[in-house]
Formats: sequence, C-alpha cells, structure tokens
Amino acid sequence: MRVVAIIQARMSSSRLPGKVLMPLVNKPVLAHVVERLSYCKMVEKIVVATTNEDSDDPVVDYCVDNNINYYRGNLEDVLDRYYQAAKIYHADPIVRITADCPVIDPVVVDAVITGYLSGDFDSYGLGGEFPDGLDCTVFSFTAIERAWKEAKLKSEREHVGPYIESNSHLFKNGILEIFKGLDNQRWTLDEPDDYKLLSKIFNELYRPDLPFLTHEILQLIKSNPDLSTINTKIVRNEGYLKSLEEDKIKK
Repeated sequence: MRVVAIIQARMSSSRLPGKVLMPLVNKPVLAHVVERLSYCKMVEKIVVATTNEDSDDPVVDYCVDNNINYYRGNLEDVLDRYYQAAKIYHADPIVRITADCPVIDPVVVDAVITGYLSGDFDSYGLGGEFPDGLDCTVFSFTAIERAWKEAKLKSEREHVGPYIESNSHLFKNGILEIFKGLDNQRWTLDEPDDYKLLSKIFNELYRPDLPFLTHEILQLIKSNPDLSTINTKIVRNEGYLKSLEEDKIKK
C-alpha cells in the first residue's frame, strides 16, 4: 500500500485562467495545496497531474524548480490522467485533490484516508454539508483502473469519481460526514470573487510554519460575517454540472 495524493492542476480554466499559480501571500495557489498536504500524516507522496498542453508548461516549471513530483497527460480526460499517474507512481490508494482548493485541511484529508482504510472500500470521500474547498476522495487503484476501462460519458472522463460513485452495484463506496450546515461556505477558487475571499483568509491566517485549519477559518468568518457574502452567488460544482448537461446533448 502506498498512499499517494494526486493533485489535478491546469492553467486553462475558462472562468479564471492561470488560477493555480495565482499568488496568495506571495506563494502560488498550487504551492499552498502541496504545502498543506505535506502536513498529512497518512500521505506518503504528493504528485501534481497536469496536462500536455503548452499552457501548462509553467505548472511543470514550478514543479521542477521546487522538486515536486508531476505527470503530464490528457487535458480533457482527467480520469486517464489519474490512472496513468497512479501507475507511474505506484499509487494505491489514490487521494484525489484539486489545485483550486488552497485551504485543503490536512486533518480532514487524514480522516478521510483513515475512513477508507477502515473498510474494504473502492472509494471513500468527504460528504455531507461541508465547505466547498475541502473536497477529498480516496480511490483504490483497482477502482480507478476499472473506471478507466469502462467509463464512456464525458462527465465520467472529465472527472475522476462519477463512474465509480454512480455504480454502487460495482463498487463499495463510503462517505465521511463530519460537518453540518456548512455547505453554504465556499473556499475554492473558480471565480474572481473566490480569489478576493481567499486572499483575505490567507492575509489573516497564513503562517509559514503551521497550516491554519477549518475551525480557524470558521472563527474568522464568524468574527467578520461580511466575508461569507463575497462569493455566495457562485454555483457549486459548476464544472461537473456543465459536463452532465453535455452528456444529455450527446444522447
């Protein structure tokens, strides 16, 4: 068993191009994701899975300059990108992380990995009413490999989990529910307003020697309630919803 966190990262975001290398307290967003995952007790290796597109050369350059493991693969087929990266780095299980989640909580990630290891799961992820931006799912290599072979829909290739999570008769899936009433909180990076909020959070809470955690963000927002209104109009999981709509059109 080798627990590997694979971070999907690309520069060609349609809503906020170049977001993964935008600065937060003088460090790229991607650097914060890698740094915070490095505090996970359960993660043995961290890999950035980017694309073969020229636009993602800066992502690779950053990884090379900072001794970060990386893999370059298909732009549209993210499932293939994960499968190929997992093979190269002998990952099993695979922890899926996205580079637009710079406040990913290492304590939460460890809790999800622990939950995965507690049973014979094919996938196990954070579920329930959690803040957008803490997203984390653990997959077995065999589940990823089967999905890679069988998944056909655009939504199943552009995203790693849908084929596995929607076929419960084929896979044993589990969720960890540790948050309630927080699904109205948005701490991910997809739009300019997200960047405004995250900049304020990092300016207040960032420290170079220890990651700030979820409860600290919640306390900051409780003390400054206007923060939570900055990006409330943005639709959650808009990219995945768009993929589902495209599936319907093709049918």
